[in-house]
Amino acid sequence: MSISPPTNEPRTAGPTARALGRLGQRRLDRYPERGARYWYLGVVVLVTIVLYYQLYVQYAVSTAIIGEYHMTFLYFVYISVAANAVGAFASLLAGLADRWGRASIVVYGLLVVGLLTTFVLPQAPGRTSYLLAYCAVALVEGMILVATPALIRDFSPQLGRASAMGYWTMGPIIGSLVVTGVTSRTYGGGTSWEDEIRFAGISGLAVFVIALFGLRELAPAIRDQIMVSVRDRALIEARAKGLDTEAALHGQWRQMMRLDVIGSAVAISLYLLLYYAAVGNFVLYFATTFGYSAQRANALLNWYWGANAIALVAAGLLSDRLRVRKPFMLVGALGSIGFTLAFTLHATQPHTGYYTFAFIVAGIGVTSGVAYSPWMAGFTETVERHNPAATATGLAIWGWIVRITVALSAACVPLVVHSATPLIEHGTEVKQASVQAAPALAVTRAHPRIFAELDAYAPGKVPPALLARAQKEVGAEDLRTVRKAAPQLKILREHGAEVARASEETPGQWQTWWWVCLAGQVAFLPFVFVMTGRWRPRDARRDLEEHEEAVARQVSGIQQSTEENRTA
Repeated sequence: MSISPPTNEPRTAGPTARALGRLGQRRLDRYPERGARYWYLGVVVLVTIVLYYQLYVQYAVSTAIIGEYHMTFLYFVYISVAANAVGAFASLLAGLADRWGRASIVVYGLLVVGLLTTFVLPQAPGRTSYLLAYCAVALVEGMILVATPALIRDFSPQLGRASAMGYWTMGPIIGSLVVTGVTSRTYGGGTSWEDEIRFAGISGLAVFVIALFGLRELAPAIRDQIMVSVRDRALIEARAKGLDTEAALHGQWRQMMRLDVIGSAVAISLYLLLYYAAVGNFVLYFATTFGYSAQRANALLNWYWGANAIALVAAGLLSDRLRVRKPFMLVGALGSIGFTLAFTLHATQPHTGYYTFAFIVAGIGVTSGVAYSPWMAGFTETVERHNPAATATGLAIWGWIVRITVALSAACVPLVVHSATPLIEHGTEVKQASVQAAPALAVTRAHPRIFAELDAYAPGKVPPALLARAQKEVGAEDLRTVRKAAPQLKILREHGAEVARASEETPGQWQTWWWVCLAGQVAFLPFVFVMTGRWRPRDARRDLEEHEEAVARQVSGIQQSTEENRTA
């Protein structure tokens, strides 16, 4: 089926009038037909993909950014901490999307992010300006994080909610996949880290144009109701005529202060600790612990993102077909716990092969995907149970908790994995110096006593008698070899021991963090039971049958009342 962007303007209007009408009016007063609904859902998913491409691309080129601005590893980590903290409070602000409207936040937010990523971030003159620019990107992203799943909820009845959320959740995953796919093929050749960020920004501006003309949202009176299936459409549109949308929003924050909303949001945030680490730290982890290049580490991550994307959609479709969420959350969580345990145990095994890790991270991707898209559907349905008009409010609380958790986890990583700092800051130069100074090292190790005496003097200040003795014992040619390698030998003296010690300690420290991530997944399990929804498909089918009978009675009553009014 070919799906074109829908229009609400009169057919007599010309192209220019229709375009201006799109810019000025985004509200839909009727629930869209199937083709239009799929179009809007597709635009939201595309926006989410490109948004996270722009947000995550810096992590794929992190080592180059650190070197460019002479940052410490800790400074780079706290860029992420600051950005996520800013994004957290922006998510709370976006709770007002129930009043402001979701589409405008998404469309114009995408424009701001695109401009910042294309023209500001890659041209930041210093590390402070880079931090501020990235925080500005995160500020807007925090608002869009709330508005996009709210739009997905609006355009997906409960019977299709999990699959729709699966497609939406593919946004961050495919965004990550795009990052690793693009950088693993282009970065390190003729492109710089600035080019990689610009590629992301230009793609964001292109999608902004699509969203500007092609994205709409439901009128509050339509979206502030619960739609179980598309068969509810006539009843919802009839009810909308008498719905007081302002009254429906009264006390919406207080209504969200419940265990099944806040507890579930905290639980999923802890469950995703390993995902946050994959986005922000996997490239550094595999570079410092297993010696992978940035391209090889990003290629390994493709296994994770690809498997996760497929599982998100497949689990969503199956969850909608069976009309249950909780069994998928439980089975997916237990599976990811098993694969994460395997990943953790391999952290201190330096000879683990590339394809062993590929299998493990793909397994984590599949099982976490099985848990997550049904969870997103179940969470929005839990929010709806309290107040469907407060969907953006509930998602704002979720977004705030997620971003705060990301910020805290990013802040804790360098405290736990403190030995990674010397490896990141000096590991490459020490490795290169070791190779370049290998002949000189062989000479100095063969004559340790004489070189210990020579090192006591600055270059050019060696006493003639000592120099003559050195030439006699070592040989003039070997002395020239050592003098030529003096810069590399200095690097080894200053940082060699520190880097060697860090190389021994880092695997164990990363393993400690992976244990923390595993604990977060275990903590998720009890909160599956507090969310709304059935465990058995037959119970869910019975609920649906009862709902459809009730809807049929109400529609019949409305039609009868309308007919009576006409004949009166």
